[in-house]
Amino acid sequence: MTKLDWDYTGLAKAYINRPDYSDAAIDAVLAIASPPSGQQVIDLGAGVAHLTLKLAERGLDVLALEPNAEMRRYGTERTEHLPKVTWKEGVMQATGLPDASFPLTTYGSSFGVTDRIDTLRESARLLADGGWFVCMFNHRDLTDPLQTRIEGIITAHVPDYDYGTRREDQGGVIAQSGLFGPVHRLECPIVHHVDKDDWVTAWRSHATLERQTGAAFHAIVDEIADVVGALPGTTLPIPYMTRVWMARRLPR
Repeated sequence: MTKLDWDYTGLAKAYINRPDYSDAAIDAVLAIASPPSGQQVIDLGAGVAHLTLKLAERGLDVLALEPNAEMRRYGTERTEHLPKVTWKEGVMQATGLPDASFPLTTYGSSFGVTDRIDTLRESARLLADGGWFVCMFNHRDLTDPLQTRIEGIITAHVPDYDYGTRREDQGGVIAQSGLFGPVHRLECPIVHHVDKDDWVTAWRSHATLERQTGAAFHAIVDEIADVVGALPGTTLPIPYMTRVWMARRLPR
């Protein structure tokens, strides 16, 4: 089986402290996609179950696909109380699952971890005609004063730091695939009030930052921890935007 170039094993535990997606965004997605009752949906690159949990808590039968063993372990633990969640090892661009077997494919911050066109082709293969592709990301509001300070710490170490495809408009590549109908974009703001230590721990799961900063990664996170630690109180209000792109699979 094809594996990812990036090894998330050392980041898996810290991923648990990453923020949840907006409930309003999840509800809007399901209102639009309306997956048929009783049909299993698939969450690809499920990680430690942030999106899987949201789907299953709304009554969906979810197959969670995740290539990394540590991610799957934590995800399985977090969803063990939900009987409609099944975990499977696999990569999103080559699942080996049957054609046209799902009404909904979802990607919670995982779209772009592998080649996006390959991922879209596999999604289209997995989807029944008229099924829905959905990808979503949580983006920090970089205009927030605390986030501005943190961006300054990062760029002081890596002046050309690049968040990569996760902050791009995904609509273009989805449309270019020729496999999906009009792309719908949703944006739902959400403010997470998070424990300061947990938020710093979440930074230690930041794979994009780790890849681009190399040996400086831990020093950067330590600087972020110093800034956060100097703020009053034990919690932080962190503004995020849950951004969603979704499109319907065109007929074969």
